Amino acid sequence: MRRLPFLSFALLTALALAACSSGGAPGWTYAPAPSATPVASGAASEAPSAGASIEPSSVPSIAPSASSAGSAAPSGGTTGLTVTAPVGATTAGFDPTTLETVAGTAFTLTFDNQDNQAPHNLVLQNPDNTPVAVEGDTAIFTGPGQRVYKVPALTAGAYKYLCQVHPGSMLGTLTVK
Repeated sequence: MRRLPFLSFALLTALALAACSSGGAPGWTYAPAPSATPVASGAASEAPSAGASIEPSSVPSIAPSASSAGSAAPSGGTTGLTVTAPVGATTAGFDPTTLETVAGTAFTLTFDNQDNQAPHNLVLQNPDNTPVAVEGDTAIFTGPGQRVYKVPALTAGAYKYLCQVHPGSMLGTLTVK
């Protein structure tokens, strides 16, 4: 009587192995049901209209170009400056630590916090160490993330930018000429 469960288990195992190892094609396949609505072809439609396009020169950019990084636009328009807090910025500091712009010209300043290990922020200070009133969120945050500040036109002088959490190691100078 004891051998009956063992023999039935052995028989079922042998049948399962035989079914899995047979050289024949499986007796079933799966194919999704055909769609009731036809799928659009990849054929091109008519030519694009010229009325909806935007001239590349009219689209503002907050990132500096290779030719204008760290300086104001010579035509008197706004320019974008970027300060990065790389991973490890607590000890390594900001990149770059010096920036330049033109006096009397408003600009944008992008704070690119790439450091996911510690919280940082960026504040801009007047030559007398009072904060520059900028438009944008200067709250402390852990990266990665970016904040864009609209900075009003400044008078000539040296302005500090710093992280309020790490002011001894994360600081730089914006020179306004």
